[in-house]
Amino acid sequence: MTKIRTGLLAYGMSGKVFHAPFVATHPGFELTAVTERSRKEAQRQYPAVVSYDSVEALLADDSLELIVVNTPSNTHADFTRQALLAGKHVLLEKPVATSPDEVRDLWGLARQQGKHLLAYQNRRWDSDFQLVKHVVESGQLGQLIEVTFRYDRFKTTLNPKPFKETPLPGSGLPYDLGPHLLDQAISLFGQPLQSRKTAGRFRAGTRVDDYFSIQLLYPNFTVTVASGLLIADPLPAFVLHGTQGSFRKTRGDVQEAQLISGLSPLAPEYGLEPADQAGVLTVAGGNDVKTTTVLPTAKGDYTGLFEAVYQTIRNNVPYPIREEQLLWQNEILAQADDKVWTLY
Repeated sequence: MTKIRTGLLAYGMSGKVFHAPFVATHPGFELTAVTERSRKEAQRQYPAVVSYDSVEALLADDSLELIVVNTPSNTHADFTRQALLAGKHVLLEKPVATSPDEVRDLWGLARQQGKHLLAYQNRRWDSDFQLVKHVVESGQLGQLIEVTFRYDRFKTTLNPKPFKETPLPGSGLPYDLGPHLLDQAISLFGQPLQSRKTAGRFRAGTRVDDYFSIQLLYPNFTVTVASGLLIADPLPAFVLHGTQGSFRKTRGDVQEAQLISGLSPLAPEYGLEPADQAGVLTVAGGNDVKTTTVLPTAKGDYTGLFEAVYQTIRNNVPYPIREEQLLWQNEILAQADDKVWTLY
């Protein structure tokens, strides 16, 4: 197995938590280099890694085959172009772009360069979403009527990272958590017929949207994806109603918390939700008699995404997160808000 020598453009939370542990533990990759402009931390965890002072210096490393673009959202397009022009494959963090035109331009450049441009949509490999996918594909709910995906938090203070709170392209909650929710919906249900987006700003002093609700219209049912930073008592993250039953599930995936604590993806307990986070399936039988079943989740594991990256680069296996899905996502995000509220 020829390992894919990989460089990370940043070693903040994203690099430390969502990328380095998997590049370092997957047998098909070698964590070779990172960009660290000031604090040099990577070598403490990964002694063999080379720490570059700038993105330009890292991209000039001819030994690197794959670049992870995990920098602030408004820099994604520029750094992706630079990496592709440097002859590298790219794994691009969300949001992959701030407009549909950027999606077309970036993927067009990748084809022109003969390189793979791959989106990092890791939440497809969350344990809770994997259970939702299983329930939908099982057909136990019958014809879907109404689906809701939520990703709620309660954070009254502004984010200390300036780019998160500055009104730049790709800023605000719709471009932060919106790509996760939209990708999950699109991966299950495809392109919606229509969409409607509402956004708002409610935290004191905020200059970016910290709430959104997007309605996706499909031929026979509606999907709502929503998120807010001032939701003190979150509703279930996944609620699905169909002609034969209903399903609900709290957001229970533990991978992010485990990775922040330093747990290795190779640990036996990695990705296993607590038993009390199980989903609840209610189906109706004859005479409308309802039966409720508790459904435990399977193991969540972002290693699945990196395995897909490896198979695409080494064996040209089609990548599951497709260009057209990312284009649909960005078309929905870029549409004008139906209504914008501002509390402060």
